[in-house]
Amino acid sequence: MAVIEKVPSVVFKTRVRDESVEGPNPYRWQDTTTEDIFAGKKVVVFSLPGAFTPTCSSNHLPRYEALYDEMVGLGVDAVYCISVNDAFVMFQWGKQQGATNVKLLPDGNGEFTRKMGMLVDKSNIGFGMRSWRYSMVVNDMTIEQLFAEPDFGDNCPIDPFEVSDADTMLAYLKGVDAPGVSEPIKEFVG
Repeated sequence: MAVIEKVPSVVFKTRVRDESVEGPNPYRWQDTTTEDIFAGKKVVVFSLPGAFTPTCSSNHLPRYEALYDEMVGLGVDAVYCISVNDAFVMFQWGKQQGATNVKLLPDGNGEFTRKMGMLVDKSNIGFGMRSWRYSMVVNDMTIEQLFAEPDFGDNCPIDPFEVSDADTMLAYLKGVDAPGVSEPIKEFVG
C-alpha cells in the first residue's frame, strides 16, 4: 500500500453563483484548487461512489449535514463531500438533499480521486470509474487521519459503509473510539 502524506494538488471545475450572469442560470465556471480548499484549514472530507445513489443519499451526506455544527465546534473549518460526478449533478443532488453546510465538490474527471489512490472501476453496475468510499481529516494540506472502507477493489459486489460515516468521524474528532472501528487507517490503497 502506498501512504500519502498530503492531499494531491488538482484543480476542481466548479460552478458558482454570479448575479452578473444574465438569464435563468446565473452561474459561472470557477477553478478551485486543492490549496484553496485545504491550505491553512482543518477540513473533513468524505468521498462516495455517486450522487443520488441510495446509501449516499439516505445516510452518508445527510448524517454529515446533521453533525456539521458539532464538527465545527471541534475545530473543523469546513466539511466537503467529493464524488466523481460533474458540477451540475453535484449541484442538483445538493439541492435535492437540502445540503446547506456540507460543500459538494465535483471531481468530474476523477483526477483527485485517482491521485488519492481511491479510483475504482464500478463497471459491473454501469458506473464506470468512481471513488471508493472513505473519509479523512486534512490539516493544512496534510492528511491527519483516513478512514477507508474495507475490501477495496474494482467491481466490488458490495459497497461497504462501515468506517467512513459521520459518527465515526465525529468520534475521532472527539478523541474517542468509534464503535466498530478497532484502529483508524492512514494508508491508501493504490
